[in-house]
Amino acid sequence: MGKIQIMDAWLSNRIAAGEVVERPASVVKELVENAIDAGSTSIDVFLLEAGLTSIQVIDNGSGMDEEDALISFSRHATSKIHQEHDLFRIRTLGFRGEALASIASVSKMTMITSTGESGTHVELEGGHVTMQKPGPLRKGTDITVAQLFFNTPARLKYMKTIQTELGHTIDLMNRLALGNPQIAFRLLHNGQQLLQTNGRGDVQQVLAAIYGMHNAKKMVAFQGESHDYKVSGFVSLPEVTRASKNYMSLFVNGRWVKHYLVQKAIIDAYHTYLPIERFPIVALFIEGDPYLTDVNVHPAKHQIRLSKEPELLKLIEETIRGKIRDVVRVPLMEKKEKIPKSATEQLNIWKPAPKLDVEKMNAIVEKLYDTQTVQESSSILPTEQPAYTATYTEDSWQPSQPTQPKATNHIEDQLPLEQPEILQEESPLNQPTLEDEETKKEPFPALEVVGQIHGTYIVAQMEDGFYLIDQHAAQERIKYEFFREKVGQVNPNERQALLLPLTFHYAADEALILRENRQQLEAVGVYLEDFGQSSFVIREHPSWFPNGEEQDIIEDLIEQVLTTKTADVKKMREAAAIMMSCKKSIKANHYLTKEQMVALLDDLREADNPFTCPHGRPVLIHFTTYEVEKMFKRVM
Repeated sequence: MGKIQIMDAWLSNRIAAGEVVERPASVVKELVENAIDAGSTSIDVFLLEAGLTSIQVIDNGSGMDEEDALISFSRHATSKIHQEHDLFRIRTLGFRGEALASIASVSKMTMITSTGESGTHVELEGGHVTMQKPGPLRKGTDITVAQLFFNTPARLKYMKTIQTELGHTIDLMNRLALGNPQIAFRLLHNGQQLLQTNGRGDVQQVLAAIYGMHNAKKMVAFQGESHDYKVSGFVSLPEVTRASKNYMSLFVNGRWVKHYLVQKAIIDAYHTYLPIERFPIVALFIEGDPYLTDVNVHPAKHQIRLSKEPELLKLIEETIRGKIRDVVRVPLMEKKEKIPKSATEQLNIWKPAPKLDVEKMNAIVEKLYDTQTVQESSSILPTEQPAYTATYTEDSWQPSQPTQPKATNHIEDQLPLEQPEILQEESPLNQPTLEDEETKKEPFPALEVVGQIHGTYIVAQMEDGFYLIDQHAAQERIKYEFFREKVGQVNPNERQALLLPLTFHYAADEALILRENRQQLEAVGVYLEDFGQSSFVIREHPSWFPNGEEQDIIEDLIEQVLTTKTADVKKMREAAAIMMSCKKSIKANHYLTKEQMVALLDDLREADNPFTCPHGRPVLIHFTTYEVEKMFKRVM
């Protein structure tokens, strides 16, 4: 008898569960996606102990009859695809038919489903049916997954804490709610509601439910279109930033996916508008023909391959950059309000759940999202804040608009809070004036120079208050735009000979890649000459390379070729322009005459983006007359 045998269905399902069912959040993902595919308009998720004890998903979708209910627990049983051709035009979230069989094999599952005409009640344990009987006629499906991993103790042993697992599920539900604003979602943990959306199809209201009203009002809509793709969504204003890329959500034909190059295109769109290592909040929706996408490349379908990718990335970057350029504004110094006690009590979402450790929850959420909270409390409840402080912090700088009370909640942006007011039609998010106000491009103010502080900041005034201008950042922006134009044209014939050639050594496989893509470097004026088996020598370089930086720039170009098979000299010139503008700008403690200050502001007024330096820091901050009078108690 041969050694090779075909595994039975039970064993193969257990193996598949190792890929599909990684943690409770994986179960929630599969069940909720099935509910979405079933045409549900309302989906409720109930968790006990972060789903380790029980996960219940209730929807009002199409439901199943008895025959479909029983066969759905068989592996590769699906209603989504029937032939090979269907695999290339997938519009549903699920299609493999592995989820229910895999989940059932490592849990105790109960499913009650009905098409409205007949109902079915099925119970399974470890993948085997233990009970089957008629069920209620309520249209939809109710699935309960209890004692997850009860028969795989090794997997159960390596589950994280309740707070960690709950954090993953909350993040998942936030994404699913963003991608499906037409569905009303509810997420409850141990009886405490953590997320609620109204299902009216308004993405900005979902953003408010997840990130809070204050941040949602500072997000602007964008849309763009090419021959093959449509892109739309919401992006945060430059004053709203985070320390993690996790706040950028990408949806392709309704599916939440992760795509490094799309994330990079979004970050490039904010170039010079955000400080280093700060990232925006983004909800990006891409629509295109399913033939242009391949979703069958990852066990959990988190990754995707896109056809005509360069054109899509260019569309995303140009569309978002154009919107940001139109809405950038002068940062405003404004008062931080104390949040009322009643609202403070609403923010304490963990109070009814004594089993959860608040300090651990804060630590876990910060670890999950790498969020830095520079001026926020380390507990869930907000603490006392100074009555008047500048709101330009690591997290944000506030625009010129009326003051909004803000809770300094440590997990405000990570965990959704129940905010009934954002679900009402009379919400400010639905007022058309909000979008109109935000999308008006703010002109540079006509300022009258008053003086200088510490040889670093210029003081100027207008009828609406006074401004502080960072003189180094201002000249850095001016010189950056000058150098960007100066080195902006790629001409490989502009070369400078080296007195001593530069030698570069690489591994054998890297040397092979460089030889195959040598023309990419030659197109930007870098000529590699073989110097042994895996070494190269360069005898000349483009003349625009800054003095002393030649080797570093060449190494960066070669690294680009090794990584992407292309050399983007425009981005290298951009980096060189930023470096040269920083080195050649006036520094702090440099005193200027009034005429020099006036000339500096006149030059700044002509800049394309006079509000931020090339590194994304603000150039000027506005102090309104009203706020100054409030500081001196002239108005109450």
